[in-house]
Amino acid sequence: MRRTLLLWVAAFLITAGAAVYQRRTGPTYPARGSFRLGGRTYRYRLIRSGTTGCDARVRIPDPGGGATGVLLFRRYRTRDPLTEVPLRREGGKLAADLPSQPPAGKLVYHLRLIRGSEARRVPADPGEDPVIRFKGAVPAAVLLPHILLMFLSMLVGVRAGLAGLLGRDEVRRLAWVTLGGLTLGGMILGPVVQKYAFGAFWTGFPLGFDLTDNKTLIMWVAWLAACGVVGLRPRKHPGRGRIAVGIATVVMLAVYLIPHSLHGSELDYGKLDRGVPPSRAIDTR
Repeated sequence: MRRTLLLWVAAFLITAGAAVYQRRTGPTYPARGSFRLGGRTYRYRLIRSGTTGCDARVRIPDPGGGATGVLLFRRYRTRDPLTEVPLRREGGKLAADLPSQPPAGKLVYHLRLIRGSEARRVPADPGEDPVIRFKGAVPAAVLLPHILLMFLSMLVGVRAGLAGLLGRDEVRRLAWVTLGGLTLGGMILGPVVQKYAFGAFWTGFPLGFDLTDNKTLIMWVAWLAACGVVGLRPRKHPGRGRIAVGIATVVMLAVYLIPHSLHGSELDYGKLDRGVPPSRAIDTR
């Protein structure tokens, strides 16, 4: 019992670490940084994800002293002129709203702050300007089971890999549970989430190049192959099954080290300006 508990704890720590790393390094995680104004340093978080139908509120610490500023933005990958929106005071912050965009629409933005004779660009480096992507609202009844099943699938998959490494008997059962979780959470609920968010059930291989869809497919195929090797009943050569499960576990961990939402759906504003409906102007970049 003690060894089993330790294996579950180890699997949880590995899973949680990989999930947090993937989320924090993804392109929709808030951009963090700091600026110095009036002799003090202020830390900020700038949003990089919004919901279609709602303006996205950008907030930054208010440096006081009568500081003013503007939010400047344009549609991503366009030569649009910058639009300026004055910042307003709101609960100790300076805030302004980015206008809602169709699903997969993106805006690139930065802020300019002025306090007396001092002026600051946030972020200071134009190459670090945050890009916010909008998505359709996903019902919690779909999104939460999807997230939970994907997390639990990884937890059980890592646990299966550890069991295989130590030659324990539960490898087969854990492998099939992992495959079942990935099938329901990734291959069934995942496309439903994608449909709500960006208007298409599947934009990965062979229909497109969406990295999230392709990562899910690779994981699922790896565990399908592993379950094919371990079988439903004990085999004469269990070592082959343990190796297959170990490979599937490594594939899963490698997938979770790829930032979340990288190379995802993106609205092509050029097509949109030519009259293409938003739902048909979405590419994968």
